[in-house]
Amino acid sequence: MSRHTSLLKRPKLFTFVVVAAVALCAAGSVYAISFGGPGGKWPKTWPKELEPLRKEAWTWEHGFGGISYDIPFATREEFEAAWPHILTLKSKDARIFLLRGSHLRVGEGKSAGVRVCPPRKLTPAELEKLPAEIVTTIWLVVDGEIVDLNRIALPADTTIIDERFKDEKKK
Repeated sequence: MSRHTSLLKRPKLFTFVVVAAVALCAAGSVYAISFGGPGGKWPKTWPKELEPLRKEAWTWEHGFGGISYDIPFATREEFEAAWPHILTLKSKDARIFLLRGSHLRVGEGKSAGVRVCPPRKLTPAELEKLPAEIVTTIWLVVDGEIVDLNRIALPADTTIIDERFKDEKKK
């Protein structure tokens, strides 16, 4: 008699093995899961100048822990007015990544904006208790029209990582 036949003759053991296998597979994929939706639910300590952007922004809670906020921009003027206030959120050791294309998860065709990421593993309640300058990563989605690097200043004391042409280098 093979092992498979004996396992099938023990329904409780078979069920346990199947459930355990499914649980292990699900645990590995939880890191890729993000839940989110419309509305910038960032802390009230953030600059009041960002308030008008809450309606268009999306808040994301990630399966690995942590939160991020995607803020799309429709006009150059809107972005350039918000940019100095977004920079006030960054911590001293924050990094800015430059990207292009559809990196914002706020709807089809949104290719200009910012993703702001506070430190991982903080809940919304914990974020409310911290000062505004806690953002560790800013993803700047550059389109050359709304977000134009020739028209804004990038902070000199910040690590800038340019990934706008990353896919082209692989070809």
